Amino acid sequence: MKNSLIQKYNVPGPRYTSYPTVPYWDETDFSYEIWTETLKKSFTASNNSEGISLYIHLPFCESLCTFCGCNKRITKNHAVENPYIDAVLKEWTLYCKMLGAKPTIKEIHLGGGTPTFFSPKNLEDLINGIFSHANKAKDYEFSFEGHPNNTSHEHLQKLYDLGFRRVSFGVQDYSEKVQKAIHREQPFHNVAKVTFWAREIGYTSIGHDIIFGLPFQEIEDIIDTIEKTKSLQPDRLAFYSYAHVPWIKGNGQRGFNDEDIPKDDKKRMLYETGKKLLHENGYHEIGMDHFALKTDSLFEAFQNGKLHRNFMGYSSSKTKLMIGLGVSSISDSWFSFAQNVKNLEDYYQILEWNKLPLFRGHLLTDEDLIIRKHILNLMCQFETFWENNAGYFNEIPEVLIQLKEMEQDGLVIINDNTIQVTEKGKPYVRNICMAFDLRLKRKAPETELFSMTI
Repeated sequence: MKNSLIQKYNVPGPRYTSYPTVPYWDETDFSYEIWTETLKKSFTASNNSEGISLYIHLPFCESLCTFCGCNKRITKNHAVENPYIDAVLKEWTLYCKMLGAKPTIKEIHLGGGTPTFFSPKNLEDLINGIFSHANKAKDYEFSFEGHPNNTSHEHLQKLYDLGFRRVSFGVQDYSEKVQKAIHREQPFHNVAKVTFWAREIGYTSIGHDIIFGLPFQEIEDIIDTIEKTKSLQPDRLAFYSYAHVPWIKGNGQRGFNDEDIPKDDKKRMLYETGKKLLHENGYHEIGMDHFALKTDSLFEAFQNGKLHRNFMGYSSSKTKLMIGLGVSSISDSWFSFAQNVKNLEDYYQILEWNKLPLFRGHLLTDEDLIIRKHILNLMCQFETFWENNAGYFNEIPEVLIQLKEMEQDGLVIINDNTIQVTEKGKPYVRNICMAFDLRLKRKAPETELFSMTI
């Protein structure tokens, strides 16, 4: 049965970092004016209560990892650091002038690229520059992504002194053969060193990212990687499926052949093996593809029904307004999305004109907001509900017909006004969310857009 389910549900599908997903944004109803209007609306409603979130994209990497689909610029020239930080701070200044009041920042996440490509001093200048126009919320949470090969003790100490308490390290897999295939060669020693440093300095949440389904990856590799991970005891783990999307320009995913990638039953066995080992070692499943120890804030948020998911990933706190700074960053006012230009030179040029470097966006409809809530519920709590017209939409009967088949397969439980994902159904949560995705149903993709769901 398990094998037939994999074959049945292993289809291309979104990862739902947003709803609508980016390929289904309606850019015809979006404008610079609409973005600023919804931005101010959300800021006025939330700044003095929950605060706002900042995502800062730092795109530079010294070498290309061929599993990565992120926006990046490969260079060993560190002279690019200062001009980029100046540009990000200029973008932030434009936002602060537009908002008309000092923002209260609850969350900051530094992503990439490789944030630790930047020197500790330049990262300090970046954060100090942000707070020259902003205040910290009392319960702020700052995090960053660190590359084990180039994160120094000074990086960790400097960012800790600036208020960062969460760090995630990209491990992927410890097999030398796999690392060579994806051009991400880093010995266990490097990961252990930065993990111990972070714990010694005082970071309260240390995360590791592990990927299953990488080229040449075998069951023995997953077992070895999780055993080594166990010895380091990170507080939380992302254990997610490799997204093979070689058709996206510039993502570097052509460094190996398609036949080198585990598929279907073999790929699912990699996941099942890893998940079983994680459970045996005290890690609890938190949302889609994420695991945490009981002592981690992510587990507590899941238990209390406060887990949230946005373009930065899973979070233990929620803000309606998230501003993305830097090339290709996406912002979310809750009522609309806006994405910055993806080309670095265009980003610099538009900022020279004293304009926000936007190139597309989407104004969420009333229907979008309802569907978004259901998908967030499924992703964060493995259940969703509707009653007394709250959360109800006209296509609910059609969604239930589609979910009925999933119920027969043991993936969900359907009650009068609730849907619960079963333990068996958790690996298929993307498929369950797709049942609610009205935009995807109304217009099937004409080209390859999404990676496989399993």
